[in-house]
Amino acid sequence: MSGQHRNVKRSRTIQDFFKRNNDESSTSMPSGPSLSPPICEEQPPSQPQRIEDENVRVESHQEVNTNSLERDPGLRPQIDTYPPNERDNVRRAYILLGPCQPQLKEFPSHLEGKQKRRFVGSWYKQYHWLEYSVHKDKVFCFPCFLFDIDHLHKAFTVEGFRSWRRVGGKECVFLIHIGNINSPHHFAMQKWMDLKNPSHHIDRVVQTPQEVAKNRLRLTTTIEAIRYLANQGMAFRGDDESYDSFNRGNFIELVKAFARMNVNIEKVVLQSAPLNAQYISNKIQKEILSIYSTKVRKRIRDEIGEDGKFCILVDEALDDSKKEQMAIIIRFVGCDGHIQERFFDIVSVHDTNSPTLKSDICKVLGKHNLLVSNMRGQGYDGASNMRGEWSGLQALFLKDCPYAYYIHCFAHRLQLALNGAAKEVGLVWRFFSMLNNIVNFVGASAKPTIVRLEVEFKQAHQ
Repeated sequence: MSGQHRNVKRSRTIQDFFKRNNDESSTSMPSGPSLSPPICEEQPPSQPQRIEDENVRVESHQEVNTNSLERDPGLRPQIDTYPPNERDNVRRAYILLGPCQPQLKEFPSHLEGKQKRRFVGSWYKQYHWLEYSVHKDKVFCFPCFLFDIDHLHKAFTVEGFRSWRRVGGKECVFLIHIGNINSPHHFAMQKWMDLKNPSHHIDRVVQTPQEVAKNRLRLTTTIEAIRYLANQGMAFRGDDESYDSFNRGNFIELVKAFARMNVNIEKVVLQSAPLNAQYISNKIQKEILSIYSTKVRKRIRDEIGEDGKFCILVDEALDDSKKEQMAIIIRFVGCDGHIQERFFDIVSVHDTNSPTLKSDICKVLGKHNLLVSNMRGQGYDGASNMRGEWSGLQALFLKDCPYAYYIHCFAHRLQLALNGAAKEVGLVWRFFSMLNNIVNFVGASAKPTIVRLEVEFKQAHQ
């Protein structure tokens, strides 16, 4: 049994296929790490020697030898040519070296148009991320080289830039490359700074729970202020919301009131908050209001029910900005059997013809899964585009749902009846004309109003 046991071969593992022999390792093992990018990572598996070399390369690049890095940005390999497990080491090594900014006595010039132009060394101070390639006489972006793997700006990462006449002025190509706060260059700069200051990362981790608690309290204060003002139908903005203003508007004044009543809130809102996380901008207010409106519409939709029948009441009018606004009201029978009317949405329309109005109404209904086939009534004014028998809005909806009967708005009908009666009967016409003049006279200034109140007071105490 012992002899048979000795003849049993040890099962081989996958590592056995990628190990060097002892005699090979002594002669072919490299003396130090190499940062040269792989020639090709997709070699066929039928070449065992290539697989062995690749394995040694991965194991030997745990520490980056900065002396072997190519400094010239026009000659160095791109970050994405290195294996993924080496890229951070390469980035750290380049960050330790910093941008390649050679100081030459005279940079080479070349003809652009009718003038010879050359790189200017003072640009290094103005754009500290700038790199210059002596080999190509072109400039590159250091942080974008490190982190812009997708090469969104090839002119500053792969190809290089050399059109010197485009540097400076309003259309400076360097400023265009920098872009706004959401540009790829800005994100690359942020990653560069984060990786450049590793000690700062620990502070962030330690402060994260505290910052999260502060942000939540700050955002909760904003949400509650918006909720109160929206509930009361009050304006948010003020005429002057600057720091020195005595009245900064309802929203900010309400946040200040919350801060006066709670010390913890006072420590995290307004001037006590970071400039980039105050949560009081108009954009934040509108976003939270939009969330509230979505929740309200969802609640109304739940009240109607999945197959609930409903009616629509629609009217449009010009607002102060001279835009046509269309209000949509939903009328339905609630679960308790009582008729409910809910303001549902207001839509800005570019045209008041019936097809446009129908299209906008259907978009609102379809967005909330309210089927036109479940419509059981329409209520509009008597304008031709609304009540037209053949091409009016009510006729268009009747084609889709024959049960959506049209009812002329009672308030509009009463107004039309009063106008018609007043025009036909002279006494009624003179009565309403005199009443209109009295109202205009009394309400035109403060003195007639004071006299009227004094007369009413004397009559009440007689």
